[in-house]
Amino acid sequence: MTVVDILMLIAVISIWSLLLVNVVLIIAGYLYYIANEKREVPPLPEEIPFVSLMVPAHNEGKVITQTVEALLALDYPQDRYEIIVINDNSSDNSSELLAKLQAKYNERNLIVINTDNITGGKGKSNALNIGFKQSRGEYIAIYDADNTPEKTALRYLVAEITHDKTLGAVIGKFRTRNRNASLLTRFINIETLSFQWMAQAGRWKLFKLCTIPGTNFIMRREIIEQIGGWDVKAIAEDTEISFRIYMMGYRIKFQPKSVTWEQEPQTLRVWFKQRTRWAKGNIYVIVKNLPLLFDRSARRIHFDLLYFLSIYFLLLTSLIMSDALLILYALGLVHTTIAGLSSFLWLLAIILFVTGTFITIITEKGEMRLSNLWIIMLMYISYCQLWMVVAANGLYNYFKDLIFKREVKWYKTERY
Repeated sequence: MTVVDILMLIAVISIWSLLLVNVVLIIAGYLYYIANEKREVPPLPEEIPFVSLMVPAHNEGKVITQTVEALLALDYPQDRYEIIVINDNSSDNSSELLAKLQAKYNERNLIVINTDNITGGKGKSNALNIGFKQSRGEYIAIYDADNTPEKTALRYLVAEITHDKTLGAVIGKFRTRNRNASLLTRFINIETLSFQWMAQAGRWKLFKLCTIPGTNFIMRREIIEQIGGWDVKAIAEDTEISFRIYMMGYRIKFQPKSVTWEQEPQTLRVWFKQRTRWAKGNIYVIVKNLPLLFDRSARRIHFDLLYFLSIYFLLLTSLIMSDALLILYALGLVHTTIAGLSSFLWLLAIILFVTGTFITIITEKGEMRLSNLWIIMLMYISYCQLWMVVAANGLYNYFKDLIFKREVKWYKTERY
């Protein structure tokens, strides 16, 4: 067996190991979906808790009015929640729009915090810490500035977290509001659905694990107080705080009946910038928590740490290596005796990817379309391959920021 054969074999084994893990998660997620459909959401407690909804926003004038009005229309008792919008160092018309909303609704449970480049402008985590200082709720819910949650979203989250004292947080589901805007948003719609049913529902079913997604979730106030708020160095503040919640002995539950709709990037440029930021943020969390792999008391997060490590390092390396070797083999520059086996396994991997992804999305109303099969196939050969570039760029940017000690700031996703 040649060196090329050995490298090819290592890459194939690594890729297939992760693929099989995802297949198991898909099956577990589908079983959770079936069980959850039959299960009633618990009722709210007799003494309904007061909840603070925080919305961090930076130059969100295009979407902030729709978001605030959707939050004001929730079916949760109006006197039992407040909305805190942290308008963080915005240079657009957000401040004027929020003032009009306060006047229109007679300032009903709507608090607006306007910051400048001295008090704010340092990213989402810092904005959340500013809002938290003025919050009164015994539970804290977070919504991104482009979200329009369904009327029942908050009520379902509160019902779940008050029903089980072992829960430190409960997360809902997010859907793509502009999924028909372009081929890219069709890809993103499929990606977000399959991720939630696989990584969130599947992990909850098997390990009672979930990762906070950044929006449409609720936490206990005392948790934020005990951990000292959000890590201002973390771009992926949702993943980072998830790990700290688990280290405190709490669990995070996925309740897919709580739904919010959000706007996704419609152009490749905006998508690439956003996903690079996410990748860089997740790499920061991995590096920060890497020592916990050797800490027995942290075993409940070992799976997530290993999973993230595998995705951002092992899978990325294996994909790049296998693709490069196959290209060199096709050009006649290297020789391998397992090219046929490798090609067969790649074809089988594509079939598993398409089948698994299709199964995860048919759980959603309106997604049971055969046309989605063609979209998923096209997604594999285009969108999924771009992930390698995103992950590599995220890794590069993480180390560049580390070397030059750059300060965390807002990374604005363009709205439409």
